[in-house]
Amino acid sequence: MTRGKIQIKPIENPTNRQVTYSKRRNGLFKKARELTVLCDAKVSLIMISSTKRLHEYISPNTTTKEMIDEYQKTMDVDIWSSHYEAMEEELRKLKEVNSQLRLEINRRRLGEGLEELSMRELCGLEQEIRDGLEVIRERKIKVLSSEIDKTNKKRRNGEVINRRLIQQFESINIEAGEDDPHFGLVYNGGIIDPDYVIGYSNGGTREFGLCCDRSLPSNVCSGDVSDITTYPLLD
Repeated sequence: MTRGKIQIKPIENPTNRQVTYSKRRNGLFKKARELTVLCDAKVSLIMISSTKRLHEYISPNTTTKEMIDEYQKTMDVDIWSSHYEAMEEELRKLKEVNSQLRLEINRRRLGEGLEELSMRELCGLEQEIRDGLEVIRERKIKVLSSEIDKTNKKRRNGEVINRRLIQQFESINIEAGEDDPHFGLVYNGGIIDPDYVIGYSNGGTREFGLCCDRSLPSNVCSGDVSDITTYPLLD
């Protein structure tokens, strides 16, 4: 007895439809695997059921992207170009809307165009401005603190350099037992305390470091000076 031919038409019963879909899907995947092995073919199957469930088979020696790229190359088509153009157009429109909104927000923050705002909107705008001012103040304090820290660090570095120069001068004078011709402390032709001026020679270039004390006469230390200032010594 031969099996009757099945009439191809939509299956109305949801359960029978799902069972048939599952069986035939497995059969298609089996045939796809056989084609891949027997014929060294690249096979890609993508199936979406009536319940929106996606099932996919791809040959082990390729990927879905490679298959789509090969299809576009062979058929000389670009299936994504229209989507890209639509996305670019949508992005352009969104940028225009965003720009207009920014302009409107800035105008309202400057007190312009407030006639159409309700009391609730005005209160909301006032709160936004207050919140913005608070953020600005916090940022201002943070920047100011950072600048103070940098200034203090420079001052400490200057103090370290000053002490190091003094120690170098004192150690050389102790070792030499007399005034070294490459080092000198000069103030109006006389000798002053090493806390104020240190002169030394470094590879032929003679320099001195100056640490001004505010107790010195104005003609010695005047103006706004740093803890350490270097000047070339005249021969």
